Amino acid sequence: MYYGKDKILYRTIKADRLSSIILFGPPGCGKTSLARVISETTKYKFYKINAVTAGVADIKKVIEETKNFMLNPTGKSILFIDEIHRFNKLQQDALLPFVENGTIILIGATTENPYFEVNKALISRSMVIKLEPLTEENIYEILRNSIVRKDGLGDYNIKVEDKTLKKLASICNGDVRTALNGLEIAVLTTAMDENGVIKITDEVIKNSVQTKKAIFDKNGDTHYDNISAFIKSMRGSDSDATIFYLARALNGGEDPMFLARRIVIAAAEDVGMANPNALVIANSAMQAVHMVGMPEARIILAEAAVYVAESKKSNASYNAINKAIEDVSSKDTGEIPMHIRNAPAKGMEQFGYGQGYLYPHDFPGHVVEQQYLPDKMLGTRYYIKDENIE
Repeated sequence: MYYGKDKILYRTIKADRLSSIILFGPPGCGKTSLARVISETTKYKFYKINAVTAGVADIKKVIEETKNFMLNPTGKSILFIDEIHRFNKLQQDALLPFVENGTIILIGATTENPYFEVNKALISRSMVIKLEPLTEENIYEILRNSIVRKDGLGDYNIKVEDKTLKKLASICNGDVRTALNGLEIAVLTTAMDENGVIKITDEVIKNSVQTKKAIFDKNGDTHYDNISAFIKSMRGSDSDATIFYLARALNGGEDPMFLARRIVIAAAEDVGMANPNALVIANSAMQAVHMVGMPEARIILAEAAVYVAESKKSNASYNAINKAIEDVSSKDTGEIPMHIRNAPAKGMEQFGYGQGYLYPHDFPGHVVEQQYLPDKMLGTRYYIKDENIE
């Protein structure tokens, strides 16, 4: 933990000895507020730009002013870049030399995982800090303060019960900005009663915020987290968790066909020979999802995902093919035995192609002992049955 009272981030801000940092976390968790705190405590000149609207020219302007002794005697400045993941490679590269030599102390804020989105050279020169969503209690306290503070809603005569504020805090998934915006809308759009009081009820809050905000970005870090949890829940035979992460993905706008493909993969990789019918079910579900589409596809996906989750598991086939691929790509595995090679053209038999092959169906039980692996691979085991395979 880098942040909190007496932690490294707190100490460096208090001592004004900040080095470059990248803050990442979900919307409304305090990234911009933290930058504002830094701007009010530092002796260095503080600049703020948004990567959505800024470009290389804006970076150059900050650098020029930083190097101008008349404008900035310290020769350093703090540059806060909101949504830093929106900067392309060229823009990020323009920053790098000045972060390296200490001219610029970078504070980047992003909702995306910076290890995916930010230049690795910038990452290596920065302290990466993950901010967690605020708790419901945190948000409740902020809402209570906003009602009484003059820089909040303190000028309004508001009556609201604690349980209503707690309800608002609970439906925002740690996003305090959503909570504050919802409260402000509720206050500004609710008429005063005869005593000049604005009464905020559960119903008013419901109509001001509408639905619980889902923290899900189908193109971002939460996409990868959620699909990982979905797959691991199927693999772990937890049907309830499987359905939960499926619902979360669908609610966030995930492509149903993407989810169907993941179920097919899980059926092959994790269920395998313990229940080969799982692959049939999953593949049929994928075809049905393609034909039917949403919203009915949710039922098909749920049925297939639960079937995979409830099935016995075996990764014997998965392990077998991985080991075999590793061998054929890294070893001298020898030649295919001549007796099991193909002899499509007349005359090839004289060179040994197909000579001595024993046709299994001519033998009892339709099985016959003969060599199939190359000489160099004799005795190698790839497919090893486990206790779940009958």
